[in-house]
Amino acid sequence: MRVVDLDRDTVKRGLSDGSMLVIDVREQHEYASGHIPGAVSHPLSEFDPAALAELVSADGRRPVFSCASGVRSIHALMAAQNAGLDIAEHYRGGFKDWYGAGETIE
Repeated sequence: MRVVDLDRDTVKRGLSDGSMLVIDVREQHEYASGHIPGAVSHPLSEFDPAALAELVSADGRRPVFSCASGVRSIHALMAAQNAGLDIAEHYRGGFKDWYGAGETIE
């Protein structure tokens, strides 16, 4: 399994320059209570490789998984790679790191 850990600064750069698609794999209620601006919701509990592949190919930006703290995003990477998707990056600190640093949330 390929895993590339990204830090908050890298995620911020990717979002600000429009090159990164942050895919939040937390549950829908977690996403609804606050998320990284611009992140899209794709809960790990409802993981659908076909829908994910469609989202990523239609969007065109580089996909990066994010969760609360970096655990579920690793599981999402495993599931995506097992389904044949070329996704290897995740936000190591996740939403807790983002929120804890005082970054803007939606």
